[in-house]
Amino acid sequence: MTTLPRWTSTPPPAPRVEQLDEALPDDLAQALARAVADLGASDAALLLAAHARVLATLTGEGVVTLGHSRGGDLVPLTIAVGGSWRELVAAVSAAMSDAAPADHDTFDSAAGVGSGPAGLPAGVQLAVHAVLGTQPPRLQLRYRTDAVDTSYAQRLAGYHVRALDQLATDPDAPVDAACLVGAAEIRHQLEAFAGPARRLPDARVHELIEDQVRAHPQRAAAAQGDREWSYAQLNARADAVGRHLLADGLRGEDVVAVVVERNLEWLAAVLAILKAGGAYLPIDPQFPPARIARVLARSGCRHVLTQQVSRGHLDAALESLGERRPAVSDLDEVIGAALDGPGGLDGPASDDVGLGIEIGPGRLAYLYFTSGSTGEPKGAMCEHAGMLNHILAKIDDLGIEPGDTVSQSAPQCFDISLWQLLAALVVGGRTLIVEQEAVLDVERFVDTLDAGGVAIAQVVPSYLEAVLTFLESRQRALPALRCVSVTGEALKAELARRWFATGPATRLVNAYGLTETSDDTNHEVMESAPTGTRVPLGRPIPNVRVYVVDDRLVPVPLGAPGEIVFAGVCVGRGYVNDPERSARAYLVDPFHAGERLYRGGDIGRWAPDGKLDFLGRRDHQVKVSGFRIEIGEVEEALTRAPGVRDAAVVVAESPGRVRQLVGFYGADEALDPDGLRAQLGARLPTYMVPHTLHHRAALPLTANGKIDRAALLALAAELAAALDEPVGGGAEGTAPAAREAPATPTEVRIAAAWARVLGVPVEQVGRRDHFFDRGGNSLAGVKLVIALERAITLRDLLTRPVLADLAAGLDAGLAAGRDVGREAGCDALGTTAPDGAAGSTAVLLPTT
Repeated sequence: MTTLPRWTSTPPPAPRVEQLDEALPDDLAQALARAVADLGASDAALLLAAHARVLATLTGEGVVTLGHSRGGDLVPLTIAVGGSWRELVAAVSAAMSDAAPADHDTFDSAAGVGSGPAGLPAGVQLAVHAVLGTQPPRLQLRYRTDAVDTSYAQRLAGYHVRALDQLATDPDAPVDAACLVGAAEIRHQLEAFAGPARRLPDARVHELIEDQVRAHPQRAAAAQGDREWSYAQLNARADAVGRHLLADGLRGEDVVAVVVERNLEWLAAVLAILKAGGAYLPIDPQFPPARIARVLARSGCRHVLTQQVSRGHLDAALESLGERRPAVSDLDEVIGAALDGPGGLDGPASDDVGLGIEIGPGRLAYLYFTSGSTGEPKGAMCEHAGMLNHILAKIDDLGIEPGDTVSQSAPQCFDISLWQLLAALVVGGRTLIVEQEAVLDVERFVDTLDAGGVAIAQVVPSYLEAVLTFLESRQRALPALRCVSVTGEALKAELARRWFATGPATRLVNAYGLTETSDDTNHEVMESAPTGTRVPLGRPIPNVRVYVVDDRLVPVPLGAPGEIVFAGVCVGRGYVNDPERSARAYLVDPFHAGERLYRGGDIGRWAPDGKLDFLGRRDHQVKVSGFRIEIGEVEEALTRAPGVRDAAVVVAESPGRVRQLVGFYGADEALDPDGLRAQLGARLPTYMVPHTLHHRAALPLTANGKIDRAALLALAAELAAALDEPVGGGAEGTAPAAREAPATPTEVRIAAAWARVLGVPVEQVGRRDHFFDRGGNSLAGVKLVIALERAITLRDLLTRPVLADLAAGLDAGLAAGRDVGREAGCDALGTTAPDGAAGSTAVLLPTT
C-alpha cells in the first residue's frame, strides 16, 4: 500500500467524508476517447495510470500500490511508474487482468470509473472516480477530511486532470516529462513559503561593529580564559592588523588565510580582513601539511596570518608551495609592534575607527573549504550581503540583545564559527571564546557557560545529549542561558522534549543551512517541547527563498518529497577556482531573472504549516532488488517506533551475497524484532523493511557528531560474517570472535561503561581492545568520561586507548595527574592520538 501524503492545514474536530466534483473539458473527454481506441485500453486503465502517476509524484516512489474499484470490491494493483504513457497504460491493463479482490483496509487510495460508492471503504483516505457517461464528464473525489483538506482535494483533482491531459495528448511521451503542478500552486510556493523581505542596512558587519566601538568603547567585547578585550582594544588591534595587510599589498578580495587556534587574536584577524577588503579563509593549524598546501593553492591565497605556536604544519605546507607561497605575517609581532608604537593601542578611545575602505554588499567576505565527493576540498565563497543577512537573522531569532554573552565554541574551519564570533558584537554584546579543552570536557563546558553568564549557545544534537545527561545527573541549571541553537544533524523530537524538561525557560532553535548558502537558511524556534514525532527545519529566514523541486528544477506538489534548493541573498558566489563543480551546483534561478540558485542534494518536503521537513540526502538513495529506496524514508519510519531514539540504515553487500538493507537503532533496550518489523511494515512496502535490525545503546558517531555510516557498514559486515550468512542475526548480532575478558575490577567497570558508550554488548569488549579501533571518537570519549564520573579525562583516554592500559593507569593514580596536565595547557584533542586513532576533531560542529 502506498501511503497518500496527508495535508490538512487545520484538522477538523470531527472527521467526515466529503466530495469534490471536477468537470473535465470537452476537448479532454474527446481526447481520452481517442486514447482508449489508440491504446486498446479501457477507461479505467487510463484513470488508473493517471492516478498511479499522481501517487508516484506525491510520494517520490517509483513503484506504487493502489486500489482499483471493481464492482463491489477493491482490487490491489502494484505498478512501476516509468517509461512512456503507452507503456504505463499497458502495465496497468496487465495488472488489472491478473488482480484478485483484497480486503478494503489494505488501501490508502483507490480509483475507478463509474459513479463510485456512496462513502469510503474502511482505511481508504481518497477515492477518485471518472464519471464519463454524463454531460459534462467529470472527476469525482471522495476524501476523509482528517487526511485531505478542501484545498488539497482541489489540487489533487488538478493533478489528475493534468495527468490525463498529458496521457491523452501524447501517449508516447515519458510519464514524467511534464509537470503536474499548476501555475497557482507554483506561485503560492514561491511567494508564501519564502522568507520575509527585509531591507538590509547599507553597512557591512564590521561597520556595524564599529558603530558599537564608537558607542561603547570601554564595554567588554570578547573574552578567552582569563583575558578580556574592550571594544576599543579589539578594534585598535583589528585596525593595526588591517593596516599591516594593506601595507603588505592586500588588494580587494585577496584571500587571507588565518592559521591560528581559536583565541582573541583570531577574532582581531577576522575583523582586520573584513575591514581591509580581503576575503577571510580559516585553516586549522592541526591540518596535515598536504591539506593546508592544497587549500592555500586552490584558493589562490596571497597572505597568511598566523602565530608562532601554530606554524608547525603551516611551514611544511609553505615549503611545498615553492614560489607560489603567500606572504606570512605573525599576528603577535604585528599587534606587538603597534602596542609599542607611538600612542600604543590602549590609549584614550577615539571616534576615528576603521580603515576607510569602501566595501559593497557584493564583495567577497569569506571562504570555507568543505570535503568534496571526489576527495578534493572545495572552497565555498560567500559575500558580505549573505553574511550580514544571516547574522541579523541569528540576532533576531535567537534573541541576542545588547550586553548578552554568546559562546564561541565551534572550530574555526566550520562556518557557524563566524556568526558565533561576530553576532554579539553587532548589537553591543560579548563573545566568550570557549577553549577547546573545556569543549571536550562536558563539566568544564557547563561550568564555563555558567561562569561566563552565557545567554546564547550552539551545539550539535549529539553534544546536546551529552550536556543534558550531565545536567540531569547533577541536577545543574544554567540560569543565564536563554537560548540554545542546534544544527548539523537531525534533531530528534525526544531530545527536544528532554531539553525542555530540564530547562523549560530556555528556548531551542533548530537551525538548518549549508556553507554554500551563507550558513543557516531556516530556523525552527521552539518555546516549548514539540508535540509531534518530528522537529521541522522551520521557515526560511528573511531574504531567503527555498524551493522543493524535481530534477528539472520544477516545484513538486505541496507535501511531496523533492530536492531542497536555495535562492536569494544567501547564495554564495561558487567554489573558488573550480568552475566545473560550481557550474553543477550554482545555477540560474528560473523564477527570478539574474539571481543565483544553489542545489546541495538534500531531500525535503513542505508541511501544511509552511515549514520545511528534512528527509535525507539525494545520494542516500539506493536500489535493492530493482526497487529505488530513499534511505531517509526508512530511517524516518524506524525512528517513529516507540522507544527508538535514532536510527540509520545501510546497504550491506559483499561478493556472492545479495544487497540487503540493514537497520541499526539506538534505544535503551532491544525491541522485539518481529514487532518492530511489523510496525515498519505498516508504514513501508515490504521491500523497504530492513532484512536485519540491530539494537545499539547509541549509534557510532563521526568526529563531527554525525552518525558514522562507514562504521555501521563495517559493523554490518562483521555481524554478517560472524553469523556466516549474507546478513542476519537478532537484535544485537553475535560477537565476531572471542576476546580476552576484563581481568580486574577496574577493567570490568571500564568495560561496562565502554559498552554503553559504543553501543556494543559488554561481552564483546575485551581487555586488549583499542577504544578508537572499536569505533570510538572524541564525542564518544566525552560520554565515556561522564559514564566513569570523570575518574579519567579525555587526554587519559588518548594516551591510553587500550582498555587494560587505561585501567592500569587509573589504578596507579592516573586521576591524580589530571590537574597537572590541565595546568600545563594540554589540548585534549588538538593533536594526533596514539596509533593515529583520533586527530583534531570537532565535537560541537557540523559539516554543513
